[in-house]
Amino acid sequence: MSRTALLILADGRFPAGGHAHSGGMEAAVASGGVHDIASLETFCRGRLHTAGLTAAGLAAAAATGYDALALDDAADTRTPAPALRRVARRLGRQMMRAARATWPCAAFDHLARHRPQGAHQSVVLGVAARAAGLTALDAAHAAVYESIGGPATAAVRLLSLDPFEATAVLARLADALDAVADAATDAAGRVAAEGVTVLPAASAPLLDITGEQHAAWTVRLFAS
Repeated sequence: MSRTALLILADGRFPAGGHAHSGGMEAAVASGGVHDIASLETFCRGRLHTAGLTAAGLAAAAATGYDALALDDAADTRTPAPALRRVARRLGRQMMRAARATWPCAAFDHLARHRPQGAHQSVVLGVAARAAGLTALDAAHAAVYESIGGPATAAVRLLSLDPFEATAVLARLADALDAVADAATDAAGRVAAEGVTVLPAASAPLLDITGEQHAAWTVRLFAS
């Protein structure tokens, strides 16, 4: 197993399209919910334990080799907002292009054939991790880091925050990131025996609402 593969997959420069999305941060800034470093940390912590946990469970399960199509359906049921489902599939489609070129495998061919409009990003991430020789825990770590790393970077751009302080937020959340990744991986390890219902399904209603509102904006810096 190559740890370098994990660095490549989690690198913000991996051409998976995440740089164009704020993970709900643009709407949070517009509403005044995020306006400084303290409120950024609160937002990231909340997102980590909801959207991050859910995505990590799906990614970890896909990395075990569990049926990606069943997991994609499970991702749909865990994403009630239509706008966020569209975003997840758009990001999944872009990640598929990048990962398929980097670690080609039959699993990608199968997923692309059955989900031509794109599978959910979290599921594609897990398939990519498996193709790269990584573990379910590696996939979970990549998912939870992406869930707050993107919003933190977006906040720096939107609010002109000190990038050093924004990075310190991520560092302060490191133990929580590890705990969420561990919980997601534990659930993923039970999927083969118990089915997808054991995977996390933590909800974030405010992210769903603001995601729908953001999709209707005529002028925005980020795609979501």
